[in-house]
Amino acid sequence: MQERFHTFTVLIMKINRSIHKIKTEEMLNFNLKSAHVSCLYYLYKSQSLTSKELCEICEEDKASVSRSIEYLEENGFVKCESTAKKRYKAYLYLTEKGVVVGEHITKRIDSVLNEASEGLSEEERESLYNCLYLIDKNLNKIVKKYGE
Repeated sequence: MQERFHTFTVLIMKINRSIHKIKTEEMLNFNLKSAHVSCLYYLYKSQSLTSKELCEICEEDKASVSRSIEYLEENGFVKCESTAKKRYKAYLYLTEKGVVVGEHITKRIDSVLNEASEGLSEEERESLYNCLYLIDKNLNKIVKKYGE
């Protein structure tokens, strides 16, 4: 039983570290951080989103997304056409500079996902993702019990 626990927790942690390292390395060329990847990726894929929608899609807290958006906006990757003080529900768009980086990120994500899935059949990959979704769902149920 201990080996099962160790394998489960250590493998998930190692995968997470690898993803973080890849994001960090890829963003160095653009003077960006790994935290910016998801914002740029989802804005590129959707063409426009609100900060609130980004929080939901990225599974990040409001403060983290706000910091990323602020940095991306100040550095010319993202624009917001709203002048309201509370821009949480205002739409964000990529600038031309942001589109270039968004396209790069999207291509790299596709490439990394293909490399990471090497040796898996389509059925195995689908089964893996179904298992991960189920584990996530079950762990969320357990976490909710702690909140009661």
